[in-house]
Amino acid sequence: MNRLNREEMARRVARDIPEGAYVNLGIGLPTMVADFLPVDREIFLHSENGLLGMGPAPAKGEEDPDLINAGKQPVTLLTGGCFFHHADSFAMMRGGHIDICVLGAFQVSTGGDLANWHTGEPGAIPSVGGAMDLAVGAKQTFVLMELLTKQGQSKLVEACTYPVTGLACVSRVYTDLAVFDLGPDGATVVDMVEGVTVDGLRELTGLALSTRKQAVA
Repeated sequence: MNRLNREEMARRVARDIPEGAYVNLGIGLPTMVADFLPVDREIFLHSENGLLGMGPAPAKGEEDPDLINAGKQPVTLLTGGCFFHHADSFAMMRGGHIDICVLGAFQVSTGGDLANWHTGEPGAIPSVGGAMDLAVGAKQTFVLMELLTKQGQSKLVEACTYPVTGLACVSRVYTDLAVFDLGPDGATVVDMVEGVTVDGLRELTGLALSTRKQAVA
């Protein structure tokens, strides 16, 4: 079965971010979206450690140890970018000033519930960070994740079994096999990787997926 690699997944999300959007990219795979944003669109990247106007990762050897994102990765600053206090950054998130946040997840329910801070397993280190503030504060929450765990279990589920970060907050999920819209009526397949079918996705997830169209991702 064909699958998107991590770069292709990040590129697919970047394609859907509109002109003028204020966007927060979560730690991990979502940070890669910054490297694929269309150059003909002005998009403002926000980081909860107090940065607006964040650019893509710097070239090797040009890293500035004082210029990092929330995941402590080196970033660049675009012309007009600015720094501010951590508390002001969270006020932006909680005050509804972020248009889109892109987060990773352990599980997402078909109704849009998000579980991304703790698996509940003994010895696992919980790490909620700013995810709960973003999940409820951003105007739209996108999730970027592989559809299946290493054990072959679907991360898109009918109901989350892990501790929940936010309820009914995720509107769209981007995976290595397909893109799904979520809501009160369940999960709808938006598009799929070439060679993947709706019936195949239903078998992998065990969900009664509906479909709006069958375009290739």
